[in-house]
Amino acid sequence: MQQHPQAKIHRMFELIEPIATVTFSEVANEAFLAVGMRNYWDGYFAGRAAPLGQAPAEVVHAVFYNFADGEVARHIPWVWGKITPQEAIAVRERGSTAALRHMIGELADSPALVRAADLATRAALSAPTEGRPLYAGLRALDVPEEPLARLWHATTLLREHRGDGHNAALVAHGIGGTEAHALMAVSLGMRAEEFGRIHHLPKARLAAVVDGLRRRGLLDAAGRFTEAGRRTKQRIEALTDELAAPAYDVLSADELDELAAALEPLAAAIQAADH
Repeated sequence: MQQHPQAKIHRMFELIEPIATVTFSEVANEAFLAVGMRNYWDGYFAGRAAPLGQAPAEVVHAVFYNFADGEVARHIPWVWGKITPQEAIAVRERGSTAALRHMIGELADSPALVRAADLATRAALSAPTEGRPLYAGLRALDVPEEPLARLWHATTLLREHRGDGHNAALVAHGIGGTEAHALMAVSLGMRAEEFGRIHHLPKARLAAVVDGLRRRGLLDAAGRFTEAGRRTKQRIEALTDELAAPAYDVLSADELDELAAALEPLAAAIQAADH
């Protein structure tokens, strides 16, 4: 088994993330609105939670980790009265593939994309499932045959494998879901109250989260990282990369480099389309 340098594992995250997250773009959202979802978040929860089956909101909340209390329950189980998990999986794949084709244009039909899909799929199907509930749910699904859909599916598997590991790293460091968003905001030079994923929460709730991080010595009076806070964030990110690495052991060093080279123009095209 090939052990790859951590910097290369992190680089794979940077390249895979834009491809997998086309799922959360407007084109994919429209596919869910067309089948009766009321809003973006209905489609988000239906599509992302579908591999877990009709799991109750409490289970989805636990697996997704970083949503505030009650947010999942506004959508699950309501969405399952409109669409089955199997239908949601099909809508998500169809909408995501359409979004990907829209963003990368002629690259969608290139031989390099077929090769990237093959390498990414090998990696995506090779990682251990223990302790990775969302990844395990995705692994149970059929792999699409069409190369573009297969690439999206493989990057989604790799993203959720990493995400399950990231949650484990957060748990190991005693960082809750809302706290994780607050620390992410600080790492981006923002106040926690300004961060998109949590700014809508009640001000008292956010203040309590930030105060808790201050009491633990992770943030200073101004809401910036202390040295201990910076080190904790770095340890979590390093452990996340370390836990993501087993997915790539099946690829040789040359194959990993080849996969990165094939993904770079795709990721660049998606990021350009987003701006």
